[in-house]
Amino acid sequence: MSAEQIVNDFMAAFGSKDQEAAMALVADDCFYDNVPVGSMTGHAAMLEFLGPMFSSKGPVEFEIVRQTAAGNIVMNERIDRFVIKGKEVALPVAGVFEVNNDNKISFWRDYFDNGMFMSAMRD
Repeated sequence: MSAEQIVNDFMAAFGSKDQEAAMALVADDCFYDNVPVGSMTGHAAMLEFLGPMFSSKGPVEFEIVRQTAAGNIVMNERIDRFVIKGKEVALPVAGVFEVNNDNKISFWRDYFDNGMFMSAMRD
């Protein structure tokens, strides 16, 4: 399976809130950097941070606007849509993923404007 397909499958599983399927595509020691919030390593830390999105009542959607892949690196521009604290948020995000030789995501970094996110939370 290609790195791009693994990332696409991860986004689809996450979007359908299938935590087990999504995390099955992530290496146990994955480094996840949610710029500008902070970074973490491993499933437990990622699930502590991402858990509210998996368990929220509202939808989670990743609209891929553009995506490119070269070897084991996948980069995408997307709109992340989710509900947090009862507020609908649509956040432009740029993501970088690296897939290891075991076909697992071993690196994930998302860039977004935290000011825009905070503004959406206040509105």
